[in-house]
Amino acid sequence: MFDDRERRAKTDAHDVALACLEVGIRAAHPRQVVADAVSLEGGTLHVEEATYDLADYDRVVVLGGGKAAGGVAAALEDALGDRIDDGVVVTTDGAETDRVTVLDGDHPTPSERNVDGTRRVLERAAAADGDALVLAVVTGGASALWCAPAEGLSLSDLQATTDALLESGASIHEVNAVRKHCSAIKGGRLASEAAPAAVATLAISDVVGDDPSVIGSGPTVADPSTFDDALAVLEQYDPSVPDAVRERLERGAAGEREETPTDDDPVVDRVDWHLLASGRTAIDAAREVAAERGYRTAVLSSRVRGEASEAGRFHAAIADEIAATGEPIDSPAVVCSGGETTVTVRGDGTGGPNQEFALAAALEFADAETDAVCASVDTDGIDGPTDACGAIVDGETITSDGEDAARRALAENDVYGLLEDREAVLETGYTGTNVNDLRVLVVESY
Repeated sequence: MFDDRERRAKTDAHDVALACLEVGIRAAHPRQVVADAVSLEGGTLHVEEATYDLADYDRVVVLGGGKAAGGVAAALEDALGDRIDDGVVVTTDGAETDRVTVLDGDHPTPSERNVDGTRRVLERAAAADGDALVLAVVTGGASALWCAPAEGLSLSDLQATTDALLESGASIHEVNAVRKHCSAIKGGRLASEAAPAAVATLAISDVVGDDPSVIGSGPTVADPSTFDDALAVLEQYDPSVPDAVRERLERGAAGEREETPTDDDPVVDRVDWHLLASGRTAIDAAREVAAERGYRTAVLSSRVRGEASEAGRFHAAIADEIAATGEPIDSPAVVCSGGETTVTVRGDGTGGPNQEFALAAALEFADAETDAVCASVDTDGIDGPTDACGAIVDGETITSDGEDAARRALAENDVYGLLEDREAVLETGYTGTNVNDLRVLVVESY
């Protein structure tokens, strides 16, 4: 899976870290999770514990958005065959399908083709009637790939807003609160468009906590956020957003724009929601590989968030604690974690959250002379605006004469080149899934 894997797996500890990452990513791949959760027996569709008698529906339609949406659509065709009538998905990673149209889009900044693809999704949703079953595929990246500017807004407004929010340090929950109130599909509005059809949402989560209203900005579920909440995000982080966006949020907060659907809105009554995979799926698979190789294992958290560099320093401290005291587990140890860290951009360099995480950990390893390996990747294969998915580091990644350069790289958000020079960058290309970040910390016996 990883490019130049043999060179990266220079020790047993490096090899186990890479193996854990590879198995974790594969465990969350759409074909695997759909095969585990979806089946057809006679005329009955099974999705996890739920059942759908297809005799009750005239048509089965697949509507999807997100980085893994193409893979899910292909896997659904494998499971259901000609019981799927048609569909449209917008994704970054195309798939071979016979019945569902797979459209290419762009991430993280929405583009014209995102808008065109989303228009086709909304048109197909509007054509569904009370005798249709809509399988709504919502995966990580759907917030950008499903782009439908609300009335009075343009694509350029959404592009500028997305870029400003992603650089502000706002959490994904906060970013989505704004995006939902600037959209004609997010925040339950796809459910509104598809009503009165029955909707079964099939989700692959890329957000901490797996909140249905946050994954893909919650296009098929009730929205707990309000125009007031969205406006508060702008007030807190003060991103440079277009006047039209700020005006829309202000008018919405004043009651002059229709709110997104809430729990008591009848359009969400015909929506079921199924979580097929999340960051925990990848973590559990990674942990199992480590245990099979004879390591003691622990999960630090599946919900790590905050500044990437701070999280990297904390993981390095965990390695020090294991080496010094045998707590929380004795070595040889593998500690896994997930979640989604962020970077508050202050420089104009090249990098990503997982690369900053790894470099910060490497600096701590250099100072402590810790015999540990730490690897961190974005499971979709793309970390920030780079070709890297993350990085793998140890106590030799940063030498004493390179510490100043490493600190400057972190301060200037310019870590990619430094890590690449030290052969620490990891690359996979698009993986076909997206379940947040996955990190593996390996501490050998002392």
